[in-house]
Amino acid sequence: MTDLNSLAAPVAELLKQSQQNLAVAESSAGGLISASLLSVPGASAYYVGGAVIYTRASQKGLLAVPDSTMAGMRASTEAYALLNARTIRDALGATWGLGETGASGPTGNRYGDSFGHACFAVTGPVERTITVETGDTDREANMWAFTKAALELLEECVRETN
Repeated sequence: MTDLNSLAAPVAELLKQSQQNLAVAESSAGGLISASLLSVPGASAYYVGGAVIYTRASQKGLLAVPDSTMAGMRASTEAYALLNARTIRDALGATWGLGETGASGPTGNRYGDSFGHACFAVTGPVERTITVETGDTDREANMWAFTKAALELLEECVRETN
Protein backbone atom coordinates (compact mmCIF):
# COMPACT_ATOMS: atom_id res chain seq x y z
CA MET A 1 0.00 0.00 0.00
CA THR A 2 1.19 3.49 -0.76
CA ASP A 3 1.95 5.91 2.06
CA LEU A 4 -0.43 8.92 2.13
CA ASN A 5 2.16 11.31 3.48
CA SER A 6 4.87 10.52 0.93
CA LEU A 7 2.46 11.20 -1.95
CA ALA A 8 1.58 14.69 -0.79
CA ALA A 9 4.66 15.90 1.07
CA PRO A 10 6.43 17.49 -1.94
CA VAL A 11 3.47 19.59 -3.09
CA ALA A 12 2.48 20.36 0.49
CA GLU A 13 5.91 21.85 1.11
CA LEU A 14 5.70 23.92 -2.08
CA LEU A 15 2.28 25.26 -1.10
CA LYS A 16 3.50 26.14 2.40
CA GLN A 17 6.63 27.86 1.09
CA SER A 18 4.66 29.93 -1.40
CA GLN A 19 1.86 30.65 1.10
CA GLN A 20 -0.70 29.34 -1.36
CA ASN A 21 -3.69 27.18 -0.59
CA LEU A 22 -5.87 24.57 -2.22
CA ALA A 23 -9.44 23.29 -2.49
CA VAL A 24 -10.21 19.78 -3.83
CA ALA A 25 -13.21 18.31 -5.65
CA GLU A 26 -12.54 14.61 -6.18
CA SER A 27 -14.70 11.72 -7.27
CA SER A 28 -13.32 8.29 -8.07
CA ALA A 29 -10.29 8.81 -5.80
CA GLY A 30 -12.85 8.66 -2.99
CA GLY A 31 -11.18 11.16 -0.68
CA LEU A 32 -7.62 9.83 -0.97
CA ILE A 33 -6.38 13.06 -2.54
CA SER A 34 -7.63 15.06 0.42
CA ALA A 35 -6.49 12.41 2.91
CA SER A 36 -2.98 12.53 1.42
CA LEU A 37 -2.83 16.30 1.65
CA LEU A 38 -4.17 16.24 5.20
CA SER A 39 -1.68 13.58 6.34
CA VAL A 40 1.15 16.12 6.10
CA PRO A 41 1.71 18.02 9.37
CA GLY A 42 0.79 21.68 8.99
CA ALA A 43 -1.92 20.98 6.41
CA SER A 44 -4.02 23.86 7.72
CA ALA A 45 -1.49 26.21 6.15
CA TYR A 46 -2.45 25.12 2.62
CA TYR A 47 -5.57 22.91 2.65
CA VAL A 48 -8.79 24.96 2.65
CA GLY A 49 -11.23 22.09 2.15
CA GLY A 50 -12.61 19.55 -0.22
CA ALA A 51 -15.48 17.30 -1.17
CA VAL A 52 -16.06 13.93 -2.78
CA ILE A 53 -18.27 14.84 -5.73
CA TYR A 54 -19.30 11.31 -6.63
CA THR A 55 -22.67 11.98 -8.29
CA ARG A 56 -24.53 14.75 -10.06
CA ALA A 57 -26.59 15.13 -6.87
CA SER A 58 -23.43 15.88 -4.86
CA GLN A 59 -22.13 18.26 -7.53
CA LYS A 60 -25.45 20.09 -7.56
CA GLY A 61 -25.85 20.11 -3.77
CA LEU A 62 -22.29 20.68 -2.56
CA LEU A 63 -20.88 22.79 -5.39
CA ALA A 64 -24.20 24.42 -6.39
CA VAL A 65 -23.58 23.70 -10.08
CA PRO A 66 -26.90 24.36 -11.86
CA ASP A 67 -28.34 22.11 -14.55
CA SER A 68 -27.80 24.84 -17.14
CA THR A 69 -24.03 24.72 -16.56
CA MET A 70 -24.05 20.97 -17.21
CA ALA A 71 -25.83 21.29 -20.58
CA GLY A 72 -23.76 19.39 -23.14
CA MET A 73 -21.25 18.17 -20.53
CA ARG A 74 -20.82 14.83 -18.82
CA ALA A 75 -18.79 13.53 -15.91
CA SER A 76 -15.48 11.72 -16.41
CA THR A 77 -14.14 14.34 -18.83
CA GLU A 78 -11.44 16.96 -18.55
CA ALA A 79 -14.08 19.68 -18.97
CA TYR A 80 -16.04 18.31 -16.01
CA ALA A 81 -12.89 18.06 -13.85
CA LEU A 82 -12.05 21.65 -14.76
CA LEU A 83 -15.56 22.86 -13.95
CA ASN A 84 -15.39 21.26 -10.51
CA ALA A 85 -11.86 22.53 -9.87
CA ARG A 86 -12.86 26.10 -10.76
CA THR A 87 -16.08 25.90 -8.79
CA ILE A 88 -14.54 24.64 -5.56
CA ARG A 89 -11.61 27.04 -5.82
CA ASP A 90 -13.98 29.98 -6.23
CA ALA A 91 -16.38 28.75 -3.53
CA LEU A 92 -13.59 28.39 -0.96
CA GLY A 93 -11.46 31.33 -2.07
CA ALA A 94 -8.38 29.20 -2.62
CA THR A 95 -5.33 29.92 -4.75
CA TRP A 96 -5.64 26.52 -6.43
CA GLY A 97 -8.49 24.19 -7.30
CA LEU A 98 -7.99 20.51 -8.05
CA GLY A 99 -10.66 18.39 -9.72
CA GLU A 100 -10.72 14.64 -10.38
CA THR A 101 -13.38 12.46 -12.03
CA GLY A 102 -13.31 8.94 -13.42
CA ALA A 103 -14.06 5.25 -13.14
CA SER A 104 -12.17 3.33 -10.45
CA GLY A 105 -13.34 -0.12 -11.53
CA PRO A 106 -13.72 -2.99 -11.61
CA THR A 107 -16.06 -1.96 -14.43
CA GLY A 108 -16.32 1.17 -16.51
CA ASN A 109 -18.85 3.92 -15.97
CA ARG A 110 -22.25 4.54 -17.52
CA TYR A 111 -20.74 7.04 -19.98
CA GLY A 112 -18.67 4.38 -21.73
CA ASP A 113 -15.32 5.08 -20.09
CA SER A 114 -13.30 2.01 -19.18
CA PHE A 115 -12.14 1.03 -15.69
CA GLY A 116 -9.00 2.91 -14.72
CA HIS A 117 -10.06 6.07 -16.58
CA ALA A 118 -9.72 9.42 -14.80
CA CYS A 119 -9.54 13.08 -15.74
CA PHE A 120 -7.79 15.73 -13.68
CA ALA A 121 -7.77 19.50 -13.66
CA VAL A 122 -5.78 22.10 -11.79
CA THR A 123 -6.83 25.71 -11.88
CA GLY A 124 -5.21 28.78 -10.36
CA PRO A 125 -2.19 30.77 -11.50
CA VAL A 126 -1.70 27.92 -14.02
CA GLU A 127 -4.48 25.82 -15.52
CA ARG A 128 -3.97 22.33 -16.85
CA THR A 129 -5.96 19.13 -17.52
CA ILE A 130 -4.90 15.54 -18.18
CA THR A 131 -6.49 12.14 -18.66
CA VAL A 132 -5.04 8.93 -17.23
CA GLU A 133 -5.89 5.37 -18.33
CA THR A 134 -4.42 2.73 -16.01
CA GLY A 135 -5.96 -0.28 -17.77
CA ASP A 136 -6.34 -1.89 -14.33
CA THR A 137 -9.60 -3.38 -13.00
CA ASP A 138 -8.40 -3.14 -9.37
CA ARG A 139 -10.53 -0.42 -7.77
CA GLU A 140 -8.20 0.40 -4.88
CA ALA A 141 -5.09 0.36 -7.06
CA ASN A 142 -6.78 2.82 -9.39
CA MET A 143 -7.75 5.08 -6.50
CA TRP A 144 -4.09 5.22 -5.44
CA ALA A 145 -2.96 5.78 -9.05
CA PHE A 146 -5.50 8.59 -9.46
CA THR A 147 -4.32 10.22 -6.24
CA LYS A 148 -0.69 10.04 -7.35
CA ALA A 149 -1.53 11.50 -10.78
CA ALA A 150 -3.56 14.34 -9.24
CA LEU A 151 -0.84 15.32 -6.80
CA GLU A 152 1.85 15.15 -9.48
CA LEU A 153 -0.18 17.42 -11.75
CA LEU A 154 -0.75 19.85 -8.89
CA GLU A 155 2.95 19.83 -8.00
CA GLU A 156 3.90 20.49 -11.64
CA CYS A 157 1.56 23.50 -11.76
CA VAL A 158 2.68 24.95 -8.43
CA ARG A 159 6.36 24.55 -9.39
CA GLU A 160 5.68 26.44 -12.60
CA THR A 161 4.61 29.49 -10.59
CA ASN A 162 7.48 29.43 -8.09
